[in-house]
Amino acid sequence: MAEENKHEESIMEKIAEKIHGHDNSSSSDSDDEKKASSIKTKIYRLFGREKPVHKVFGGGKPADIFLWRNKKVSGGVLGAATLSWILFELLQYNLLTLFGHISILALAVLFLWSSATTFIHKKPPHIPEVHIPEEVVLQLASGLRIEINRGFTLLRHIALGRDLKKFLMVIAGLWVLSKVGSSCNFLTLVYSATVLLFTVPVLYEKYEDKVDDFGEKAMKEIKKQYAVLDEKVLSKVISKIPKGAFKKKD
Repeated sequence: MAEENKHEESIMEKIAEKIHGHDNSSSSDSDDEKKASSIKTKIYRLFGREKPVHKVFGGGKPADIFLWRNKKVSGGVLGAATLSWILFELLQYNLLTLFGHISILALAVLFLWSSATTFIHKKPPHIPEVHIPEEVVLQLASGLRIEINRGFTLLRHIALGRDLKKFLMVIAGLWVLSKVGSSCNFLTLVYSATVLLFTVPVLYEKYEDKVDDFGEKAMKEIKKQYAVLDEKVLSKVISKIPKGAFKKKD
């Protein structure tokens, strides 16, 4: 009997060891999964982006249009922009003249159609009421106001001489903008921006891993070159500026 009890105890110990070993392996697997997930979350995204591209554009109908979720609407908007650019830029059509001719044609057709229905005893054409929702206008105005105030705050911060890096970036951006503006007019610039808005985001969303990898390498190289520039030029320029200059401005 004692030998049987010892045999049963040894069997139970082996079973417990197997269960314990399985628990350890499962816990180690879960730890590995957690490490892998933490590594995935540290993937570099362009401009420090943490949300998907669709969420960056607001996640609503505008995002669907820019990212071609609804191809008919996106194609219609881009086609209308292209047609407008051809009419006003290539054919040199005047905006007021075009608006007047289209309005005259539309009103004449609708007037004649509505008048003809009284003679042939048919229903007049259904002309829907068009109005701009107040909520949409307020949202657009509020968003525009926030962005303009943010821009003014950034410009004031730069003008006070507190951030040399941002100052150089803004100067470079304004210089590029002036060069682009001198080579094309405002309408062409707006149309080019529209085309970029309808092509770059959707292409980036499709190839974001490759673009982010390239962007990470580019940012490392830019930071390296900026560090060299800061060490050889900018630090010497800042050292020559009197320390009390910034305090007087504040």
